Amino acid sequence: MSIKKQFVKTKPVCKVTFSVDAKQAASASVVGDFNSWDLTEGALGKLKNGTFKATFDLNKDASYEFKYVIDGQFVNEPEADSFKWNDFAGTENSVLSI
Repeated sequence: MSIKKQFVKTKPVCKVTFSVDAKQAASASVVGDFNSWDLTEGALGKLKNGTFKATFDLNKDASYEFKYVIDGQFVNEPEADSFKWNDFAGTENSVLSI
């Protein structure tokens, strides 16, 4: 799993690429504050090498809680900027700071 941030000089956004190595998985999404935790909005495309990947334009100067959903299982990003406890889910969420 990995996150790549690419700041856009001409716009107040950052292009964030989420990658998940899940060769055996049928589906993967990234859900979080930036897409209202919507699986459809956060769908990742599967590449030939088995990696799921997608790029999203996110507003700068913000923090977003998120998780991956791989075949229905919620998974944190080990390389997240930080983690935040979520009382509703009873677990930590990954945090992305831009």
